[in-house]
Amino acid sequence: MSHPLVYEVNTRCWLQAWAERLGRDLTLATVPEDDFKLWAELGFTHIWLMGVWTPSPRSRAQALADPGLRGRYDAALPGWREKDVPGSPYAIGAYEVSAGLGGNAALAKLRKKLGAHGLQLILDFVPNHLGLDHPWVAEHPDWLVNVGPETPGAFDQETNLGPRRLAHGRDPYFDPWPDTVQIDHRRPEARAALREVLRGLAKRCDGVRCDMAMLLLNEVFARTWAAHPPVGDAPAAPAEEFWAGAIADVKERTPEFVFLAEAYWGLEGRLQELGFDYTYDKPVYDCLTGRRPGDLQRHLLALDLERLARGAHFLENHDEPRVATLLTPEEHRAAALVTLGLPGMRLLHEGELAGARLRLPVQLGRRPPEPTDRERAAQYQSLLVALADAAVGRGEGRLLTPQPAWADNPTAENFVVVQWRENAREFDLVVVNLAPHRGQCRVALEIPGRGERNWCLRDRLGPERWERAGSELAGPGLYLDLPAHGAQVYQCKKS
Repeated sequence: MSHPLVYEVNTRCWLQAWAERLGRDLTLATVPEDDFKLWAELGFTHIWLMGVWTPSPRSRAQALADPGLRGRYDAALPGWREKDVPGSPYAIGAYEVSAGLGGNAALAKLRKKLGAHGLQLILDFVPNHLGLDHPWVAEHPDWLVNVGPETPGAFDQETNLGPRRLAHGRDPYFDPWPDTVQIDHRRPEARAALREVLRGLAKRCDGVRCDMAMLLLNEVFARTWAAHPPVGDAPAAPAEEFWAGAIADVKERTPEFVFLAEAYWGLEGRLQELGFDYTYDKPVYDCLTGRRPGDLQRHLLALDLERLARGAHFLENHDEPRVATLLTPEEHRAAALVTLGLPGMRLLHEGELAGARLRLPVQLGRRPPEPTDRERAAQYQSLLVALADAAVGRGEGRLLTPQPAWADNPTAENFVVVQWRENAREFDLVVVNLAPHRGQCRVALEIPGRGERNWCLRDRLGPERWERAGSELAGPGLYLDLPAHGAQVYQCKKS
């Protein structure tokens, strides 16, 4: 299994920043390739361009009128103007590349350039809801969730089939998203149309990040919308899950196409069973940012290797606060090595590598300049350069179980240790102590043969070097003693 290293880019802001730097308008086809070269040098395999699709004009108007959002715009971008608010990338008016980005042809050219640098392209698929004036609203209102008069969380709409009241998209645990309309996944026509959209996307990119993927599960959808039955004679719950058929359909045509699910509520395993290559591993994020190393170790060790390797591990994305506002530089470095060193998809967010602190509302298309946090930038540079030369993310990764270094020493529970192997003569060992104090543990390594040879261990992130007998590494286990928030990557070779 591959272990992609993905970089999420806020496309509209990224392109605008380049345009301001060069003093001229740019499109996806004409943006300089400097970043592509840098991303490839740092070891990234995929670029997730967030926000390329045409936003809904009516949804944009709602985003401009919302007092709460206007307050967030004021805080994030003082002096903003209406043209700085293109609207939410998740209230899609059409799955066509925005004209301001250069349209579909510009995206195709950018994809080709990325490919020349060895980078693949991931785009958004938003299957739960649409923008307020997506063509389906007027032309196919029966494909959407219809509700009764004066039902809250909905809006009145004239359609080709007469006046309707349509529900806004929602997560059952939060208020509706007022700039969206909810697709009714009990309607077979809607599911068929979404599968056609997905087939089209598979021709234009190398993978999709599927927004709020768990909302489409039959049980979840039925529970969320039980009070509002589908229009017509559609069944209350379809016979099969949408994702099973939709993913299989795309994989039959393009087997290497990547499906990433935004997923919560412990439903990650179910979505993997239905075909997703990777699913968000939010518990890893929660434990790292919540400073709960013991809970993190227990969560990781409870997963089988396949489930772990199909998780997407991150410290940031556009939905979460900037990690630089949550963790100290020392904590941040240790947490970053955990997410980069675990088997599975490793996801980094634009600005994270520079220690950005501003969380930008997704409705904005421009961001203010922000100074680079040199300490955090140097930490990421060191980590990514070191890992680009290691087996980490390329070989076979195996999570190890830290054992107490001696009786009555509980500090082993604060460690995350991963062994990565590409061949029989060497391997890499990712070691992190997440505690705010020194800790010790022993880990039994997988040593080929009977362990009769000595092994040389060199820290890729520092000057430390030492030699150990293979029988010690495989028997009582390698003794590790790390300072608070210690993070090391050992290159281990036979002497």
